[in-house]
Amino acid sequence: MHISEGMLSSQMLTAGWAIAGVGTAIGLKKLDADKIVRVAFFSSAFFLASLINVPIPPSSTHLSLIAPMGLVLGWSAFPAVMVALILQALLFQFGGLVVLGVNTVDVAVPALAAYLLFAAPIRRSSGKAAFVLAFLAGFLAVMLCALGVEIFLRGTDTNLSVIANTVFLAHIPFALVEGAITAFMVAYMKRAAPDLLMGVER
Repeated sequence: MHISEGMLSSQMLTAGWAIAGVGTAIGLKKLDADKIVRVAFFSSAFFLASLINVPIPPSSTHLSLIAPMGLVLGWSAFPAVMVALILQALLFQFGGLVVLGVNTVDVAVPALAAYLLFAAPIRRSSGKAAFVLAFLAGFLAVMLCALGVEIFLRGTDTNLSVIANTVFLAHIPFALVEGAITAFMVAYMKRAAPDLLMGVER
């Protein structure tokens, strides 16, 4: 899910920074001071999970916990993702600082989509219904992330279509795994800490 430096056009990089900047500003504005620990926890979880990295040039795929992060943090997923990606770029050379905006968008937008589409239905549901919804949230978030990579690559050069398709297809098994992880995490949170699913800005 990390797009490497030197692959994208200046237009795509600018668009990524613009969207990431707006999303991060909104996320920080909505963040209550007493919920910062949650943001830090999920930023750390994303950081650690995505160290299980499978290179698929010019990108890579990995576990990410996108949907659980989105379901708990909402808009505040933007700053959580950006901090984790900065540390990964500086410590492990994953992605890079130039493509930080694009990579933030590629992860945080699917996390936000999971929140907007599934958070309320999951809170209202229980048992198997919540489990299935959480699985769908996890699966969809990863596939949206893969779609984001494809959009940025195609937006740079249509000749990158074959690579973009390969990256998209490679995310499918990870999406299934993420769906299952999300389902079990949500089931646990609903049982042990249902307030986590209320979002940090509520």
